[in-house]
Amino acid sequence: MSPPEAAVTPIQACLLSGGASRRMGRDKALLPHPQGGCWLEGQLRMLAQLGHPLCLLSAHASHRRLAAALAPSLAVPLELLDEPSPREGPLRALARLMAHFPNQRLLLCPVDMPWLTAAEPQALLAASHQQPQRLLLAHDGCRPQPLLGIYPSSAERLQDLERSLASGERRLQAWLAQQPHDLVPLDPGRLRNCNHPQDWPGLG
Repeated sequence: MSPPEAAVTPIQACLLSGGASRRMGRDKALLPHPQGGCWLEGQLRMLAQLGHPLCLLSAHASHRRLAAALAPSLAVPLELLDEPSPREGPLRALARLMAHFPNQRLLLCPVDMPWLTAAEPQALLAASHQQPQRLLLAHDGCRPQPLLGIYPSSAERLQDLERSLASGERRLQAWLAQQPHDLVPLDPGRLRNCNHPQDWPGLG
């Protein structure tokens, strides 16, 4: 049986879609998804299957407009969050999400893992129910994939993150190296990240 606190620690699914897509040379979030629509739509639909409130954090107004149009077809509430300047990568984005959703378990997901299915975040959530306050990261068998993980947004963790940012740290991996966390092995084929045209069939 899950610990009692698991039932009272809300889960918030958070999709990150604020990157500049410089290496891809075009907006990754708007690339065609194998199941129809674009990557952004595919990831929102996939996360909505989990049955938890969903938010999109993006600096791109076009992403937020597209998500707003999709929202009525989703079975869960969708909140749209603008990512204001300074936009300094996922560590800063995580701090903003933790501040916006205090004392929740944030299921973090990137827009540029288009092969993900609901099974991978569900496995993370299952592990989190056993340890609701534990930070959990997806692992592809070779390395952690920290943009897919469970980040409990306790006040202490947010304060530590903000101290790191104030010291000049901007690397998510460097902050995580100082945080107790567990790794959850998942299908490496589903955790592939697309950064270059050659990573995505038909774009190379």
